[in-house]
Amino acid sequence: MKDREPEGRQGGVDPMERLLRVMARLRDPERGCPWDVEQDFESIAPYTIEEAYEVADAIERRSMEDLKGELGDLLFQVVFHARMAEELDAFDFEDVADHISEKMIERHPHVFGDGAGIDSAGAQARNWEAQKAAERGRRAAREGRRPSALDGVAMGLPALMRAEKIQKRAARVGFDFPDIAPVMGKVDEEWAEVRAEIESGDRDRQEAEIGDLLFAVVNLARYLRIDPETALRNTNSRFVSRFHRVEAAVAAEGRSIEEATLEEMDAHWNAAKKKQG
Repeated sequence: MKDREPEGRQGGVDPMERLLRVMARLRDPERGCPWDVEQDFESIAPYTIEEAYEVADAIERRSMEDLKGELGDLLFQVVFHARMAEELDAFDFEDVADHISEKMIERHPHVFGDGAGIDSAGAQARNWEAQKAAERGRRAAREGRRPSALDGVAMGLPALMRAEKIQKRAARVGFDFPDIAPVMGKVDEEWAEVRAEIESGDRDRQEAEIGDLLFAVVNLARYLRIDPETALRNTNSRFVSRFHRVEAAVAAEGRSIEEATLEEMDAHWNAAKKKQG
């Protein structure tokens, strides 16, 4: 007879404790799930990133029911990583919870301490950045290297988001354009270089120049105080919505989308764009 998972709140078990027990059972080498047992930090990391985006998607759709589920999925990822670390005698979930609690207390002296000089959101943001800079400096010292203004910008971030964070870090130490005019000029410059490499036919150079163009566009978005990740996500959503309208319009004509010509699809697209605004 198989063991049952720990009961929930109605059974008198704390929900967090229940989740930790479920995770431990899934990772049990003899009685657990073969898939869960064979995972490691690297194999689980993509799922962690995916779950974070699904949380953002539920928020954007304003679905509290979906948000509840997606937050649970994201919490499960934290528990999964903590369990694997516990198996290595590195740390456990309680260590994770204690660490973030201590960090939040330390970074909010205006709430948990005397809070001298922190009387606005702007002052708090400056204090937060100063503390993070100090933490990066201590980490660099432990690793025996010089600290960098770009330390701590995670490699695993989406490329657009990472580009923006890199640019913001560089700007804090003065490495930035003085106003928006040269930023726009840089976009034009990079676009011209893309066009030149298209004519050259060099694939490696084309990739490099496309990257430079995207980086310049992110910088323009930063100057306009537009989040490039949000801007592109919204554009993706608009494209999907309009394409669905194109498919519906073609279906109303009794055909599949594959049977429509590019000219017909383009006409439906323009109609959908006009209707959507």
